[in-house]
Amino acid sequence: MGTILFYHGFGESKDGYPTVLQLLAEAGFLVVGIDGIGHGERRYPDFHERFPPIAPHLIGNMQLEAAFLSVVRETAQEVPFILDALIERGWAHPERIGIAGHSFGGFVTYAAVVIDKRIQVAASVVGSPEWRLPLAESPHLHLDRFFPTALLSQVAGNDTNVLPAFAQALHHRLEPYYTQAPKRLRYIEYPNSSHNLIETDWKQAWEKVARWFLAHLYANKVNGQPR
Repeated sequence: MGTILFYHGFGESKDGYPTVLQLLAEAGFLVVGIDGIGHGERRYPDFHERFPPIAPHLIGNMQLEAAFLSVVRETAQEVPFILDALIERGWAHPERIGIAGHSFGGFVTYAAVVIDKRIQVAASVVGSPEWRLPLAESPHLHLDRFFPTALLSQVAGNDTNVLPAFAQALHHRLEPYYTQAPKRLRYIEYPNSSHNLIETDWKQAWEKVARWFLAHLYANKVNGQPR
């Protein structure tokens, strides 16, 4: 059916998402859970010193934001090499590659789409395409790099950690690029959830991700354009 790279939330690891990985695998995909830079099996030994717990007085801390975005950027830059290795081993087909991520992983998802055009389908849950620091790599600055990737963004309406307005704005700005295939662009907001989605929204979000990949990752192309 296709191969999906999956990226976890900030401070977590690939091993913390067995239910999500199993859901996507049972849908027929090879799912590759990956630890981001400094996380999981390659966690920074000084992780808590680099990234102190978020507290009200730290919100807006640009030094902390810069450290976070550095890890996002480095993790996304690995994606082409990971895809090369998977394709070489026969674990991925060059035309059936997807990526999904939660929170930190959502940031990585947007960045990876901009970096590697082999990604046909992408799904972010409470991630952001717009970075709070003026960095040239911020995905929202590269609108021409998204189409024809089928992009699903799911956000929380009451999220104060990752503002939903950033993903909403991206989708609005991308609409002219997707006039040939508008069904490949979808934005969903859960109005009753904060960054940590309530249980029903969490379950629904990942079910929608699975359906998104089923609808788009294995779809045949007609006349060179996605159906």
